[in-house]
Amino acid sequence: MSTLRLNVNGQDHTVDVSSGDMPLLWVLRDLIGLTGTKYGCGIEVCGACTVLVGGQAEHSCVFDVSSAVGKPIVTIEGLSPDRSHPAQKAWILHQVPQCGYCQPGMLMSVAGAMKGGHRGSEIASEVKNLCVCGTYQRIKQAVATL
Repeated sequence: MSTLRLNVNGQDHTVDVSSGDMPLLWVLRDLIGLTGTKYGCGIEVCGACTVLVGGQAEHSCVFDVSSAVGKPIVTIEGLSPDRSHPAQKAWILHQVPQCGYCQPGMLMSVAGAMKGGHRGSEIASEVKNLCVCGTYQRIKQAVATL
């Protein structure tokens, strides 16, 4: 058992994990109780589990929790509690979500691309998340405004 300190959405958390290579996703969901980050494929393909670690978009389903120690972690719950992040505003304006399952990871991928200085169509080429509902056209329209 290992005790780790994580900063998630600006708050410090102390967690006891069975192993430092436990995926960050399970720490966020099961130990900290932040369920906005979703499990999709578990093999770093769909992007439903995307969070920001140290400002970079990471797939938390394969990201070892020990690698997140000392870096700020931002989940969908911490992106902007009042939905004022530009990506959230664009999502609402263009009515992007259908079922919504992939949307937290999609928004976090877009936020990571924006943090990296990408804008508009650059974001679209950067974000590789999957959406089984097929809202890609609305996603493209929303991203084009950023």
